[in-house]
Formats: sequence, C-alpha cells, structure tokens
Amino acid sequence: MKPFHEALNKIKWDPKEKIEDYTIGYWDRIEGKFLEMPLKEFIESDIPEHRARYIKKGEKIVWDRRK
Repeated sequence: MKPFHEALNKIKWDPKEKIEDYTIGYWDRIEGKFLEMPLKEFIESDIPEHRARYIKKGEKIVWDRRK
C-alpha cells in the first residue's frame, strides 16, 4: 500500500482524475466511529491526515490503510 500522501497527490495532480469524484473515510475520535466526507472538504479541513483510513472513488475503495 502506498502512503496516504502519495495517493492524495496522484488524485490532486493527475489530469485524468477529478477530486470531486472521491470520498474519504476517517476515524472520528469524538463520535468513536468512521465518518465519510468529500475528499476536497477533508483537504480543506483541520482533520489530521493520520485519521484517514480509506479513499473511495464512487463506491470502489481505491486506497485502504485498514488492510
């Protein structure tokens, strides 16, 4: 598995990819469960990158830290 920042950079800089097509799953320590949000919102948020657990394009998981 490639590191999160490499997966993120590919999505951000590959002209074939649209960041709007991606969703991120992250661990919310306050709610004690996984939550999802659009990847673009995650990048703009103050949520630490180490909370990222997976990235989905549509319904397909394309990067997964949990495995």
